[in-house]
Amino acid sequence: MAAIEKKIHIPTEYMAVIFGSFDAHIRKIEKALDVTFVVRGESVKLLGEAYNVKLSNMVIKELVNFASKGDAIDEQLVDYTLSAITKDRQDDLKQVNSNVVTLTYQGKPIKAKTSGQQEYVDLIRKNMVVFGMGPAGTGKTYLAMAMAIDAFKKGEVNKIILTRPAIEAGEKLGFLPGDLQSKVDPYLRPLYDALFEIMGPDNFDKNMEKGLIEVAPLAYMRGRTLNNAFVVLDEAQNTTPQQMKMFLTRLGFNSKAVITGDMTQIDLPSDKKSGLSEAYKVLTNVEGIGMCPLNRNDVVRHPLVQKIVDAYELYETKTKS
Repeated sequence: MAAIEKKIHIPTEYMAVIFGSFDAHIRKIEKALDVTFVVRGESVKLLGEAYNVKLSNMVIKELVNFASKGDAIDEQLVDYTLSAITKDRQDDLKQVNSNVVTLTYQGKPIKAKTSGQQEYVDLIRKNMVVFGMGPAGTGKTYLAMAMAIDAFKKGEVNKIILTRPAIEAGEKLGFLPGDLQSKVDPYLRPLYDALFEIMGPDNFDKNMEKGLIEVAPLAYMRGRTLNNAFVVLDEAQNTTPQQMKMFLTRLGFNSKAVITGDMTQIDLPSDKKSGLSEAYKVLTNVEGIGMCPLNRNDVVRHPLVQKIVDAYELYETKTKS
């Protein structure tokens, strides 16, 4: 097809964020859609085949819309917008950054960045128990933590409990130095980090000292009844069926639980079944329990993470066939 030239409008105040540092965002669009942007002052032209120019213009319009609402235009958002436009999934973009989950202590809004993440947040709001399953980088844990902190700040719960099974990926706990707390702390560190980032050092320390926030290995949940609490079970693919049942039956009145995991990263011995896998089969149709499978389209880390997820999926598919 013959190349065409189309003049497009990018408001001057959004030009810098749309183009990105060293024009990185525009270069990405040019490469993905085989078009060329020509800038002369405030005038921007698009060169390329008619269909590609049309798609590129749609991408720019969506990015301008995001920028006009104050959303950060980063590499992940450009990638997601490109994917949605080229795959004719424009409706997915309507939910992106559509509402704020909570604010960090620095005032930065935490929002769902994909339609899958928005569904995840909506399910957490509606259900007592939600399972969030998907590959690395899909925001499973971070969004669950943000929802827990939001519920805590609003007084909907009196306590936040964060837990994960202390299953090692290669090392044995007995060979690690220190007492029991020192041995399990490395497994809980990602939870501490997320809490610290969202709540800030002062609130984090104050609420930890009061016992209003608890970060503990899953084994510490046995025998307890968790009332008025928002509980997040992370890395649930490493629970056994017995541990998963134990955890789910701890929930008391006015409690909410989010269970997150990635079935492609199980560290259990090969002869043990994953409690997350079994729970998904057993509880899918139970009222009050939400199931949210996230996928590669919901990866919000560096774009390379999405490529790594894709590569492993392809390899595993070939291995099984």
